[in-house]
Amino acid sequence: MKKAIGRIYILIIMLFLYLPILTLIVLSFNEAKSMSVWTGFSLHWYAELFQSRLMMGAIVNTFSIAILAALIATIVGTMAVLGMSALKPRTENVLLGINNVPMLNADIVTGIALMLFFLMIGAPRGYMTVLFSHTVFCIPYVILSVRPRVNKNTNRLFEAALDLGASERYAFRKIVLPELWPGITSGFLLSFTMSVDDFIITYFTRGAGINTISTLIYSEVKIGIRPSLFALSTIIFVVALLVLIIVNIRQERANKHALA
Repeated sequence: MKKAIGRIYILIIMLFLYLPILTLIVLSFNEAKSMSVWTGFSLHWYAELFQSRLMMGAIVNTFSIAILAALIATIVGTMAVLGMSALKPRTENVLLGINNVPMLNADIVTGIALMLFFLMIGAPRGYMTVLFSHTVFCIPYVILSVRPRVNKNTNRLFEAALDLGASERYAFRKIVLPELWPGITSGFLLSFTMSVDDFIITYFTRGAGINTISTLIYSEVKIGIRPSLFALSTIIFVVALLVLIIVNIRQERANKHALA
């Protein structure tokens, strides 16, 4: 009975999580605009998606901002971690505590604060203000991901390499960077995901004519969502699923080679 109840519980949770996504995927192939009546299979909404300049512009803005913000935040955050590791433990703990404040702060507070900052300095809101804002709120997540990878053994190996005649660049590239690489990768991916998913900060810092996927969906809700947005959501879900499957397969192969 316990096993049966456990399986039923897991099934209910899976249905609760994935049934709405499956419904969205099915509706993206519906010929009609209706969300309650199935009139036949069609790729009309996918064609409309790629023909719409507004949607394609939002897609380009979303992913270009996410990639650039994640890249800049990863570089700045990694450098910040290396700098903090050279400080006294008390000073480092204070800085890490300050770093946690933006993550605990409400997004709407951060968004309004950034908007007021741009208004105060007279910066026109647009693509660059959104990129700057995304970079700012992604940096703490990078620091949080990279910091656990820095330990005393890394510092000792780095110093030992210098004593053996290695240059600082060579020792960093061969010793420190491989130790930090898993944290750097996870920080980049987390920043990319946070940027793509963000709405509130983007809404307050974007200018007229600049849309991301989240702000475009918000504006479409007011006039009625077109099924082309269902098609866009389906494509994003399928791409994310394929990337996850590929990463898992490669990880399993790497584990098998390591055991062999």
